[in-house]
Amino acid sequence: MEKSMNSTTLARTKSEQLVIETQAAATQTSKSPTMQNEDAPITSESMGTLSRKSSQRMVVGASPGRSSGGNKNNSHIRKARSAQVKLDVEELSNGAALSRASSASLGLSFSFTGFTVPPDEITDSKPFSDDDIPEDIEAGTCKPKFQTEPTLPIYLKFSDVTYKVITKGMTTSEERDILNGITGAVSPGEVLALMGPSGSGKTTLLNLLGGRLIQSTVGGSVTYNDQPYSKFLKSKIGFVTQDDVLFPHLTVKETLTYTARLRLSKALSRQQKEKRAIDVIYELGLERCQDTMIGGSFVRGVSGGERKRVCIGNEIIINPSLLFLDEPTSGLDSTTALRTVQTLQNIAETVITTIHQPSSRLFHKFDKLVLLGKGSSLYFGRASEAMAYFSSIGCSPLIAMNPAEFLLDLANGNINDISVPSELEDKVQMGNSETETRNEKPPPAVVHEYLVEAYESRVAENEKKKLMTPLPLDDEIKLKVFSSKREWGASWWQQYCILFCRGIKERRHDYFSWLRITQVLSTAIILGLLWWQSDSKSTRGRQDQAGLLFFIAVFWGFFPVFTAIFTFPQERAMLSKERAADMYRLSAYFLARTTSDLPLDLILPVLFLLVVYFMAGLRLSAGRFFLSMLTVFLCIIAAQGLGLAIGATLMDLKRATTLASVTVMTFMLAGGYFVKKVPVFISWIRYMSFNYHIYKLLLKVQYQDITPPVNGIKTDNGLWEVGALVAMIFGYRVLAYLSLRRMQLHRGA
Repeated sequence: MEKSMNSTTLARTKSEQLVIETQAAATQTSKSPTMQNEDAPITSESMGTLSRKSSQRMVVGASPGRSSGGNKNNSHIRKARSAQVKLDVEELSNGAALSRASSASLGLSFSFTGFTVPPDEITDSKPFSDDDIPEDIEAGTCKPKFQTEPTLPIYLKFSDVTYKVITKGMTTSEERDILNGITGAVSPGEVLALMGPSGSGKTTLLNLLGGRLIQSTVGGSVTYNDQPYSKFLKSKIGFVTQDDVLFPHLTVKETLTYTARLRLSKALSRQQKEKRAIDVIYELGLERCQDTMIGGSFVRGVSGGERKRVCIGNEIIINPSLLFLDEPTSGLDSTTALRTVQTLQNIAETVITTIHQPSSRLFHKFDKLVLLGKGSSLYFGRASEAMAYFSSIGCSPLIAMNPAEFLLDLANGNINDISVPSELEDKVQMGNSETETRNEKPPPAVVHEYLVEAYESRVAENEKKKLMTPLPLDDEIKLKVFSSKREWGASWWQQYCILFCRGIKERRHDYFSWLRITQVLSTAIILGLLWWQSDSKSTRGRQDQAGLLFFIAVFWGFFPVFTAIFTFPQERAMLSKERAADMYRLSAYFLARTTSDLPLDLILPVLFLLVVYFMAGLRLSAGRFFLSMLTVFLCIIAAQGLGLAIGATLMDLKRATTLASVTVMTFMLAGGYFVKKVPVFISWIRYMSFNYHIYKLLLKVQYQDITPPVNGIKTDNGLWEVGALVAMIFGYRVLAYLSLRRMQLHRGA
């Protein structure tokens, strides 16, 4: 009893103090116009500040968390409200009472329910919005949106979209329909989910909407702000493929940093771009593994879920207007998948994603849904209305189940635990052997046909009419999408430098692997032991050294060819992905890719020659040693060019390896060591052989002033051989570049 009286007294004391404070605030507000001179008029901002402060004091004083006691606390609330009314009456003259009354009453309404609103979160000029609602606790806490630049709003519409592929057999070719008249639309701020069983055409439709398929086999119309696809959209679209295409030896931070430097606008500085990469790392929860290598089949790295988030980060880093994702939640648990989708909603303007089997909570995050079955549309509309639609056509779950599971069962034609429509029951009861089954359930083909007919008769026409509605956009914004001008994130030179550094960081692990170093050094030691301190003064000794020089020409012609063959076939997926996003020009990539190999390719030959040259007792002269090294460098660069040309032309490792083996063997046999006199009709082959020119150069470097000439080779200055090798260096690389340019790496390349 005594404790209750004390609490009541405390409550009254606080309420009386509240009345005194609010009256003082009202007096100060009413006096404020007389205290200001004519040159400092009252602004709505100053009145809003005063009203905000007074209302905050009222909320703090009126909160039930500050007092205790049973029904006697109601007297405290009534006094606080009477103080509020008294204050409002006194301040109606200065125009600040309305905003203060609304905010104070809002705070009191929360106090009645037992919640205390922090004063800093109560404003008198801004009502509550969706942004103020906290995220699901299980899905993680809300993080601030890091993109600040506005994005171009894009309305995506697709109507009667069809897609066919032609399968060629030994004698005939067959057309196969992948998509049959798919219609839909998505507006800025929405999430469109493409659902369906495996093989229903989800990924094909996603690639088509993202501009990744050749238009010659596509029917119907796909428009972006009522305009067709253009190269300008490449910088406004993010596309996350189902396969994680990443460089295994780069860390998470390096991967996102290089992407930011290549894709973000030129208006941003390098520091701003790198900061954006760090923001994405923290946004996606990758801070713990940011210094860990991505990893691959033979390299340990981050987990599968983290690798998927890195792929997503590569695309959301540009704040795309349209973000396409192919199975972004595969390999993720339901909570992480929900958090990932919520992050994408906060960052991207519009999200279009294929998803196989989402959780029930994730399903309710979708705004629109396209349900596919065997390439046909079974439903398009609001995701929240999908269950009601299928119930209207007689298909509803008989047991409680995840909406996504129910929809996928229907798309597969499986109607176990699903009510059978009367039309299908009639077909079963007719006794037709084609439709009757043992459990009196219609077969999947009949269910699919019924769902397609129901959609065409009830939904399709209405959705097509909605697509005719004019967009709420200016003509200027519409025409901007149609622009054919590409927006590069960096200049050509910047692209070259970034790709050059990235190439060295990625391939240094391969070049300096113990396996490769052991291979080169062991070969050098064996050669040095076999030709240990050979005599270069006698004719027989020079003949022996000529065999060593020929082997050097063959070894450093064979080794780079089979290393360079793998360059473009192995990076084809990465090149297609990055070029489709307009990350860089093909010329910048090609030059950076070929030149970044040179510093790494020239280190091992130096070690090789340091061992072989002095162990074999070749002529000890600084000039001859460095000329021999320069000759080997020319051989490596020419042979590398041949490997690049073969790999880029065929883009198939098995065929490229076969062709390279035949070519290198032919060049070796025509190199001038095994056959001195070649028939005239085939003698032209030796002039195409870099082995032949390298062998002659090495002989001229070692025995230029010695007679008689070794193997009948004239010891002139060797300018002809140097010119032939330089022509091969550039000729093979031009052929490789043209092969890449001609190849259909992606649409519009």
